[in-house]
Amino acid sequence: AGPGSSYTVGTMSERFDCHYCRDPLHGKKYVQKEGRHCCVKCFEKFCANTCTECKKPIGADSKELHFKNRYWHDNCFRCFKCYTSLVNEPFMLRENNKVWCSNCTAVEDAPRCKGCFKPIIAGDQNVEYKKMVWHKDCFTCSQCRQVIGSGSFFPKGDEFYCVSCHEHKFAKTCAKCKNPITSGGLTYQEKPWHSECFICSNCKKPLGGKRFTAVEDDFYCVECYKECVAKKCAGCKNPITAGFGRGTSVVNYEDESWHDYCFKCTKCARGLANKRFVCHNGKIYCAECPKRL
Repeated sequence: AGPGSSYTVGTMSERFDCHYCRDPLHGKKYVQKEGRHCCVKCFEKFCANTCTECKKPIGADSKELHFKNRYWHDNCFRCFKCYTSLVNEPFMLRENNKVWCSNCTAVEDAPRCKGCFKPIIAGDQNVEYKKMVWHKDCFTCSQCRQVIGSGSFFPKGDEFYCVSCHEHKFAKTCAKCKNPITSGGLTYQEKPWHSECFICSNCKKPLGGKRFTAVEDDFYCVECYKECVAKKCAGCKNPITAGFGRGTSVVNYEDESWHDYCFKCTKCARGLANKRFVCHNGKIYCAECPKRL
């Protein structure tokens, strides 16, 4: 803004009358504007500019500032926000013809923190996500309220979670260790497992992608099941492992078991699975062979 006077003020030494009220001006204070002489009262009534801020006339005795066809008393030319005088200071003319200092303009135009709703000004550390912005210390976990800052986080709708809270709140829980499964894992009987938790109960090797046998709440790889769990065939002495080899049927008699193809007559080797047999001196015979002994 610059000085706005487009008139001259002085004391009349010649004989002139006021252009408006016709009172003599000799020896009196007058104002000359656009070639016309007028008294101070008529100047304020007919010629003075109106102050943009206080809406009162800017009299001949007042200092006047102007900017883009707007006029102010020098005392009215103050920041709308902080009331600092803007005479000879940088300013901005904003809505409703209000003038603002550069500092208040910067704060007013700064983005607002989504956490505290205060402005984020130049130099503040901040976090931005999808056109939203926070002060770094205002970006906190929706669950534990700890500051996430520039750390890793997981968005869920309008909420944000630190890694730990997201794991406990949303991640699947391992059926064995009950801890969250953050990546990978596998499913067995509609239950989630860590890959490192789904292991052979005997040798502890991972079973993911391998053949195994479930025995109640335990799992065994093929080798350990044969060696440690499976019953031994009373005929061939090898493990009876359903699904792992030739045949799946088992013959049980008293406390012993046989592969169905091993359950045969000791003398004639006739297969006896699902047939009548005779046990003599701990050995199995068909119904005919004991008569020949």
